[in-house]
Amino acid sequence: MSKSNEAHSIRENLTEKREGIKEEEDFVLVPDNTKYFIILGYALVVILTGFLFNTPLEIFQGLQDILAAPSILVSDYFAVGNIGSAFVNSGLLMVIAIGIARKSRVNMNGPLIAAILTIGGFALFGKNLYNVFPILFGVFLYSRVQKEKFNKFILPAFFGTALGPMVSQVSFGYDFPLPQGILLGILFGTLAGFVLPSLAAHFVRFHQGFNLYNIGFTAGITGMFFMAVFRAFGYNHEAAAIVSSGNNGIFSIYLGLFFLSFVVVGLFYNRWGLKGYKSLLDRSGQLVTDFVTLNGFGVSMINMGILGLISTLYVIMVNGELNGPIIGGIFTIVGFGAFGKHTKNVLPIFIGIYLATLVNIWDVNSTGALLGALFGTTLAPIPGRFGWQYGVLAGFLHMAMVMNVGGLHGGMNLYNNGFSGGFVAAFLVPIITSLKKEVI
Repeated sequence: MSKSNEAHSIRENLTEKREGIKEEEDFVLVPDNTKYFIILGYALVVILTGFLFNTPLEIFQGLQDILAAPSILVSDYFAVGNIGSAFVNSGLLMVIAIGIARKSRVNMNGPLIAAILTIGGFALFGKNLYNVFPILFGVFLYSRVQKEKFNKFILPAFFGTALGPMVSQVSFGYDFPLPQGILLGILFGTLAGFVLPSLAAHFVRFHQGFNLYNIGFTAGITGMFFMAVFRAFGYNHEAAAIVSSGNNGIFSIYLGLFFLSFVVVGLFYNRWGLKGYKSLLDRSGQLVTDFVTLNGFGVSMINMGILGLISTLYVIMVNGELNGPIIGGIFTIVGFGAFGKHTKNVLPIFIGIYLATLVNIWDVNSTGALLGALFGTTLAPIPGRFGWQYGVLAGFLHMAMVMNVGGLHGGMNLYNNGFSGGFVAAFLVPIITSLKKEVI
């Protein structure tokens, strides 16, 4: 396709996506190649970050430890391996995801950016260069059976790597002989990947798009069934709580500069202004809200950077630890800054989680509570649609729910907050709708 035809196709797509929107923003159309280059650049920065903390030999040894770890929630790869190997693992998985997307000819839009950064975030505490591939292969097999192109299912494939710990736990955590464990891990992972796309398409109706981590809910249900089968045959395991601490100083500076660069890149592609940002903030974020398509790449990058800075600041303000899982949570929020989250619909969730920790049994700065706050923003469409007060309520309820559902899937679903968020949204949204006499 020629450049002129490609540009025409992009404009047609934007026009179709914007149909019915009252106010259209005049934003710079950034070529897809440029967007790929920028996101790839950030992935390479993450890889290079690893070498600031450890030597190549230490990183290699750390990666070996990471690959052989059961990796169930919560397994901080900063502690399992080392900081350098965790960042290299994260950056490499992002590069691989970008390569797969590019090879599959998928547009670098909001959902894809969210998926790539989510993979990078969770690669700091659960996803690795071994356990994601059976899931991806399972989704690929599903596409073959359906006689469809893989790119149609690339989002379930990428987000579905939430079940990576199931592959690792079966492979290395159940005392099977190593060859048998690896074979079983790959088989179960492939089967899980195979069933995810069809389930995800149905479960989105359960929460009506008010849970942004739809695959997290789907993976939670899937993991729950697999875990029930494992337990039926006598295979069970204790919850993991491997976390690191003591790195807030360096990570505060690093993350501040990292996310500030998002804002600068966004300003550059938004003509050095904030035009369109108010329009973005007025969107509810309910699935599917692609900020890159609707508001432009520049404004989306600004939004992503601001969310990263605010999320990091929240952790620091409550005296939390910037460890692998927490930074992974921040990366995920940043990714969804292109796909449904912004300050207006995220802050009420933070407030609700914080208020919950003041009266319940969990410390506000514990890793569990912080993960609930960061990933609880999966419910951002609720305040985005109904108002901030309902966001506070959603955050409050989510804090109680997320601390009680992890045992159902045995920590094999990394998106435990997406699992919890699906139930909270399904419970809360019909009540709110009834009270407001509003048809969704």
